[in-house]
Amino acid sequence: MIFGLFGKRPDRMAPVNALLARIVAAAREPALYREGRVSDDFEGRFEALTLHVFLVLRRLRELPEPAAQAAQDLVDANFSYLELGFRQGGVSDVSVPKRLKKIGRSFYGRVGAYEEAFAAAAEPGALAAALSRNVSPQVDAEALARHVRAAAAHLATLDLDGILAADPIFPQFASSLSR
Repeated sequence: MIFGLFGKRPDRMAPVNALLARIVAAAREPALYREGRVSDDFEGRFEALTLHVFLVLRRLRELPEPAAQAAQDLVDANFSYLELGFRQGGVSDVSVPKRLKKIGRSFYGRVGAYEEAFAAAAEPGALAAALSRNVSPQVDAEALARHVRAAAAHLATLDLDGILAADPIFPQFASSLSR
């Protein structure tokens, strides 16, 4: 993949870049947009990608080394992917760093909100509320929360090698329409 061309460690990045490609594919699943009502625009696709990257990062943080390094490599690959998207979208070289800084704040803000929602496990509506607030008010937050919980449960069964090899890495989105 192209991401390896930008990094200092293409041999180490190859499995992470392949993982990111599978995460991107999951974040582009049409049912998320059709049935889950995630808006099919830049912001909606960014929110879907951020949510799926968060789930993998959350699991990697629970695993022993070298999972922490894989998590950092995943964050690096994710931002390289976003940067490439800006550049291919015609954003000037001068504006790219500003856009990346803004998107970085958004990414880490979402990660923090989703972490808080998971930490509030005793509060069943916390995750749906965080998703509604961050993804968009029109999103089917309950269906998306079910998807996120199913994905987190699936990831909890995988070790680092399993995460790097899983294809698909997430269960398919299932809304109340498809139940």
